[in-house]
Amino acid sequence: MTPGLWRNLGDRAAVWPGKNYPLGATWSPEATNFAVHAPRARVAWVCLFDEEDGESRHRLTEQSLGIWHGALPGVAPGTRYGFRFEGPWDPDAGLRFNHDKLLLDPFARAVSGEVTLDPAIYGHVVDEQGVESPEPTDSAPFVPRSVVVADDFDWGDDTAPRHRWRDSVIYEAHVKGMTALHDRVPEHLRGTYAGLATPAVVDYLRDLGVTAIELLPVHQFVSEPALVERGLTNYWGYNSIGYFAPHNAYSSSGDRGQQVTEFKAMVKAFHEAGLEVILDVVYNHTAEAGSDGPTLSFRGLDDSIYTRVHPPTPGAPVVDTYWDVTGCGNTVDAANPFALRLILDSLRYWVTEMHVDGFRFDLLSALTRVDHEIDMGCHLLTAIGQDPVLRHVKLIAEPWDASMDGYRVGGCPPPWVEWNDQYRDGIRDFWRGHSSGIRTVATRLAGSSDLYADDGRSAYASVNFVTAHDGFTVRDLVSYEHKHNEANGERNRDGTDNNRSWNHGTEGETDDAAIVALRRRQAANLMVTLCLSNGVPMITAGDERGRTQRGNNNAYCQDNETSWIDWRPDDAWLDVYDVVKTALRLRREHPALRQRHWFEGRPAIRGGPKDLAWLHPSGREMSAADWHDHELATVGMFVSGSPLRSPGPRGEQQVDASFMLWFNSGAEPVSVGLPENDWVQAGEIALTTDPDLVVGTPVVAGTELTLGARTVLVLRGT
Repeated sequence: MTPGLWRNLGDRAAVWPGKNYPLGATWSPEATNFAVHAPRARVAWVCLFDEEDGESRHRLTEQSLGIWHGALPGVAPGTRYGFRFEGPWDPDAGLRFNHDKLLLDPFARAVSGEVTLDPAIYGHVVDEQGVESPEPTDSAPFVPRSVVVADDFDWGDDTAPRHRWRDSVIYEAHVKGMTALHDRVPEHLRGTYAGLATPAVVDYLRDLGVTAIELLPVHQFVSEPALVERGLTNYWGYNSIGYFAPHNAYSSSGDRGQQVTEFKAMVKAFHEAGLEVILDVVYNHTAEAGSDGPTLSFRGLDDSIYTRVHPPTPGAPVVDTYWDVTGCGNTVDAANPFALRLILDSLRYWVTEMHVDGFRFDLLSALTRVDHEIDMGCHLLTAIGQDPVLRHVKLIAEPWDASMDGYRVGGCPPPWVEWNDQYRDGIRDFWRGHSSGIRTVATRLAGSSDLYADDGRSAYASVNFVTAHDGFTVRDLVSYEHKHNEANGERNRDGTDNNRSWNHGTEGETDDAAIVALRRRQAANLMVTLCLSNGVPMITAGDERGRTQRGNNNAYCQDNETSWIDWRPDDAWLDVYDVVKTALRLRREHPALRQRHWFEGRPAIRGGPKDLAWLHPSGREMSAADWHDHELATVGMFVSGSPLRSPGPRGEQQVDASFMLWFNSGAEPVSVGLPENDWVQAGEIALTTDPDLVVGTPVVAGTELTLGARTVLVLRGT
């Protein structure tokens, strides 16, 4: 039937008018509603696929508010579908409509299949004069399909743990890498959401002492064609194409909507164990990359809505209209009202329907651009801060992008917290003996007030880390001075050269017992420092047990044993695991080690000790000259718990043990004094990386201890 023209009285339209909201495919027993935003398209079809991949096209006859919509009866959950469009061809204006290209629904709740590298996945070809024209091959056999999903999951009494920021410890993990080699996870569940939900993983994380698992991207993603051509895949997943769909390759039960159920069951299992789930989200660019990338979804709908173009320069030719501050070929235009809507709807979906507890935003600076300039008062941040759902979840910024002006550590507004790479660099430099004294490391230990106190934020605004997925592991940080990324196929040119690492005498693995012992002690030093610093610690999965990538500091394309955690005890650094677990237990049991307010360097009660005092190895307080002593490699950090400055939840005064933490990054042992004072007369060793000092050993004020070279010592007052 021609749209708008009936043939006979009594006819019934095959496609019902439906509704323009919600976007995507919404199933009901009566009919499934399809709604897709493509305001400049002239014709729209929803295409359904049967089990033999036979395609039936159904023209959508209704368009309102730029949204094409229609309802089809008899469409069952699990049905695969896609969209096709006809419209103007004007690449300079972001219009690349091509009905030969099957497009994923940007609001699809699930995706089935994967991309097969073929010329048909590209929406256009370029002639010798550089003119673009539509590529005429049907892409359907080579691209994934969207899936109709019915939401019938029983959440029961699922309740989010809602740990306060100051009580939080984050564990950054990869869904597949966490369990791919885990011998206590059933083989058919390894590398999946269900595998993560097994007691072998959940109990491990809870026993270690973390409060949240932060998952590398789980939005549906695809591998870049250049990687596939090299026989590699995108392992990390920072190449999203479906912002509502859990990545189908991590499902053990199927990709016709089963991945949604499996993901929800995983979240429920973590919540039952008191663990939060945080997602690493990549809204700053799409998997369609630059103008030479594939046409999979957004590009075929209306490119100008989603991606930024170069600012116009009078008289200058534009070779590629895409403006890129992500290093991935394009930058999502979050200032566009509909792109903004997609991001906000996606975030709310993951909170309300999938029950996740927060998000870490990859390259957040790219999303704050207004007229290509960073604006922390942009629509996106303002909308999130005002949203009744989103403003109460955990929001973590990676406060930079791939441009020079994108670096904004310390500049994000509340309620955001930030990855603090200055903490990473300062702590690495201290323990490798490259810091100029202890002034900077003391600031990082106390919460980085230089970055966050001036705008009224608390110390928990600093997400502290010494490693992340991107870069060396802790074991490699103490075993390699240079990256070894040859397996990535880029001639070792990829990955940073600014590793701030130290191999301690030999590059890579060694049988030298003395070097291995020193490396393990240094790894423990880094991890204990991280766990006991003021702020929110983030541990990279496997660092607590000595995971190695054999010197690869950019393992984004290594979906193999290079990146997966080896759970065998054979080569694990279980001594490091034990000290990390102890440090996290001390942090959990003692609020003095995870304080809400900034230290002020003065008593919290009349006549009491300072809430924080820095000690010279001689036992006296640090002087102005000491802070500028570039040779000083040892510092003591006294933290008073009697009382804490913060009151309890009912206004009650909180009293805790007091702690004396010593950090010695020097190459020689050093004698440290425990000064006479009016408040803490005795204590015990609560944690140590010095093999000559034993946990539980009593100590007395007015005496001295010999602190071994490159060691941490934690004394707890009694």
